[in-house]
Amino acid sequence: MSADPVLDDGDAAAEGVPRRRSPARRLLRYGFLAVALGFGGYAVAKQWDAVVAGFARLSWGALAASLVAVVAALLGAMLTWRTLLADLGSPLPARPAAKVFFVGQLGKYIPGAVWPVLAQMEMGRDLGVPRARSAAAFFLMMPIQLATGLLVTLVTLGWNQYGWLLLFVPLLLVLLEPKVVNAVIGYVLRRLGREPLERPLTRRGMLTALGWALAGWIAYGVHLYFIAPQVGPIFAVGAFALSWCLGILTFVIPAGAGVREAAMVVVLAPHLDSGAAIAVALSSRIVIIIGDLICAGLAGIAARRDSV
Repeated sequence: MSADPVLDDGDAAAEGVPRRRSPARRLLRYGFLAVALGFGGYAVAKQWDAVVAGFARLSWGALAASLVAVVAALLGAMLTWRTLLADLGSPLPARPAAKVFFVGQLGKYIPGAVWPVLAQMEMGRDLGVPRARSAAAFFLMMPIQLATGLLVTLVTLGWNQYGWLLLFVPLLLVLLEPKVVNAVIGYVLRRLGREPLERPLTRRGMLTALGWALAGWIAYGVHLYFIAPQVGPIFAVGAFALSWCLGILTFVIPAGAGVREAAMVVVLAPHLDSGAAIAVALSSRIVIIIGDLICAGLAGIAARRDSV
């Protein structure tokens, strides 16, 4: 009987075999969660007066509908990531995948860009997912979100005003070609002294991931429309997509804080005065933070029930 291959990065002894968590790793994970929640709470508290003023303009029904749309958008992001991970060779059941993605995503509220990927690598390792594969799926999310976000912006906000975004399309198309992606991943792993990925990314997997990303942008636009119905649903989709794309380009700022809101205020200027636009941007930010917390909490509870 042949021995199972040992993963070069210290992952599970056999691919797909979960690892038992040590007390130290469990303590580290709880510490990460506490810090992430602390920064998330701080993001709300430091803008509390403006947030209250913005929420005062909205009905409870509008806020609830906006939150539902945010949860749908976050599910779209999770399914994008899960599709990439499965295409690379690590299909995960829905509930464990949701826990890894949503809890890991709380790391974006901690200053620095590395915390979400480190958290997803650590939790994925418990499920037998090699760290290199988790990292590849995470970093592929950015060009996919940028490409689909820019496409949504061009379609919804108009070619005349935002035609300059076309300058980025050729680069993004190259970055989304599976042959190029696989070559880049292979080069990085060789430079790090790691073994190449066992399964390359396929065009079918990439197209499926792009489809889920597009669905997520639509849901995010619906979320913004419930907060600012006067801008119209189509404009809301484009306004959010553009502001988000500008936000995720600022790696060092937690979750694009401040950048996305400033961009959204500028994009909303044709429809809202500056005060109303700021209130909308801050309200959107808080609803998304609440959505992140709800998704992480529900995914953690569901995965814990499965493990009992």
